[in-house]
Amino acid sequence: MRIFSRQFGTAIAAALFFTAGFSSCSKEESEILNDPSRLKSAKGKGNGSLKGEFVQYPDTYWDIASWDNHRQWGPYNAHDPSIIKEGAWYYSYSTDASFGDVAPVGIQIRKSKDLINWKFHKMALDSLPASGAAFIREHGGEPFQSLWAPYIMKVGNEFRLYYSLTGPTPRLSVMGLLTSADPTGPWEDKGLVVTSLNDRSLQTNAIDPSVVVSKTGEHWFYYGSAWDGIYVLQLDPATGLAATPGDKGKRVAQRGFTGGRINGNIEGPEVIYNPEFDKYYMFISYDWLATKYNVRVGRSDSPEGPFYDYQGRDLNGYEDNGPMILAPYKFEGHSGWQGVSHPAVFQTDGQFYMAHQGRPGNGIHYMVLHTREISWTEDGWPIVSPERYAGIEQTPVSGEELVGEWEEIVLGYRVVPGYAEEQTSPDFSESFRVNLHVDGTINGDPDNKWTYDAPWLTLEWGGVWLDVLKVERARDWENQIDETLTFTGLNGDGTAIWGKKLNQ
Repeated sequence: MRIFSRQFGTAIAAALFFTAGFSSCSKEESEILNDPSRLKSAKGKGNGSLKGEFVQYPDTYWDIASWDNHRQWGPYNAHDPSIIKEGAWYYSYSTDASFGDVAPVGIQIRKSKDLINWKFHKMALDSLPASGAAFIREHGGEPFQSLWAPYIMKVGNEFRLYYSLTGPTPRLSVMGLLTSADPTGPWEDKGLVVTSLNDRSLQTNAIDPSVVVSKTGEHWFYYGSAWDGIYVLQLDPATGLAATPGDKGKRVAQRGFTGGRINGNIEGPEVIYNPEFDKYYMFISYDWLATKYNVRVGRSDSPEGPFYDYQGRDLNGYEDNGPMILAPYKFEGHSGWQGVSHPAVFQTDGQFYMAHQGRPGNGIHYMVLHTREISWTEDGWPIVSPERYAGIEQTPVSGEELVGEWEEIVLGYRVVPGYAEEQTSPDFSESFRVNLHVDGTINGDPDNKWTYDAPWLTLEWGGVWLDVLKVERARDWENQIDETLTFTGLNGDGTAIWGKKLNQ
């Protein structure tokens, strides 16, 4: 969770950020936004993990936003998640964030058995970790009463929970390690992994930790934000701390520039290894967290990098990279979702997932936990579902089922250099109608054709553009409808293409 307004600027106070906008919403507006009658009935068909009836989650949650109601939060007030499965339970760890209120310090822990219905479990801690707070005070700062962007992993029988701690002094930050024999604690402070100072040194900000274990058992630690991009360093697998004390690592990714100005923030790295393609994948957050926040991906043969984008360019170069696989979007009849980044990427039972925060278009300060399935193109690039995970059984989809009208979204992007003050618009990618005719044409135009080799749908536009898209069964969350069809994939330029079939 990063709340720096400028690359080298002053931090915004955490409490101000999470209370911003609360007083501007009237009681009448609150009642309209949270009126359950505005949602359609959602009776299920018995497939998936919801067993016949979907729980309806409004996009906004005014009435339960405060800490007094935290037992009812479920997926709400979840920011910068990290997720692990232990036994029958998924555990989500997230930033100390609360819309309209100051959340207590300590890292929020939620539990779920299906990645859909979440229960707020507890705070991991009841105070700041001593080692982190002491470092900031020893260097002339005062830490925020807020822990950001935790990362969870299990090594042997030990759970390792990494945290970020900073304060109003720019770049005076630490990332520390907590350990426990249980995913819910109690946690023991094991010290600091990486620190950064408010000085003239060339180093990125010490926030947003994540770890990947290489195929040979090495542990690699990634972190960073706007000051100098994303860094990597090696850990000691036995301790979870830096293999070389004091090592800051090396930069492996940075943002591009326009007219001498940085294009926006870069932060929240998450790296996984996919043995199917024998590649390491770095998922990165671009831009301002409440609006244009989006997810980019690069891949490498080594956990140390270099990581390359879809066009074969080094992520450590002086230009922005793609593919952008998740960005603010809007389907028909819905306010849309913005701020959709800081991904938690994890695998369970052979399936990769991405969890992240989402902020509704009609309530920018609300934070809702989203989880999406990750699929893979034939040439080894990740793509995500346009709809949140809902446990829908993936029975075969016939070609006949594809015939009809769809909403399509092309995840486009407009460069807006800057941060919160400049990136005030989410720049939603909005849906448009596409009709797949039974004769194999698109919109009845013989120059535009579609073919289907399950589960891959190919849209051919004028004999020039090809969109290769995976078809899946999914829930229509925007309309609270049990089941529809979606597609997701990339075109030849690496642009993400999404679709959802209209239920008529």
